[in-house]
Amino acid sequence: MAGHTDNSVLIAAPLDLVWEMTNDVASWPELFSEYASAEILHRDGDTVRFRLTMHPDEAGRVWSWVSERTADPATHTVRARRIETGAFKYMNLFWEYVPRDDGVLMRWVQDFELKPGAHTDDEGMTAHLNRTSRAQQDRIRDLVEKAAA
Repeated sequence: MAGHTDNSVLIAAPLDLVWEMTNDVASWPELFSEYASAEILHRDGDTVRFRLTMHPDEAGRVWSWVSERTADPATHTVRARRIETGAFKYMNLFWEYVPRDDGVLMRWVQDFELKPGAHTDDEGMTAHLNRTSRAQQDRIRDLVEKAAA
């Protein structure tokens, strides 16, 4: 069984600002409360490879991995994947930004499967990612709307 999440948030701000702020990976430690650092490893056009390191979890574990994401400014979509998968067999992400009259609907879709023996199972990780995605999207909405004001 694989895991799947699909979460969205409406951000009352111009598309260009939402796109710029949420795709500036180097600034993610300020945008996301869960990231301690974001290190850019390589850039090639609209593709960026980077290392994310999280703040320690409740058990004191620090999670870190390398991901790669390719932004498509023409379609306002992003495709990403973990290069260093850690506990995951794979982790693929899709972000889309849908302009609306009242702002921008920012949607994140995550598809993944955990390796046998991981610290949780696909169902547990799905629940965790749904919780954290919603919390992070709410935080990002508030920060982007504040910047737009």
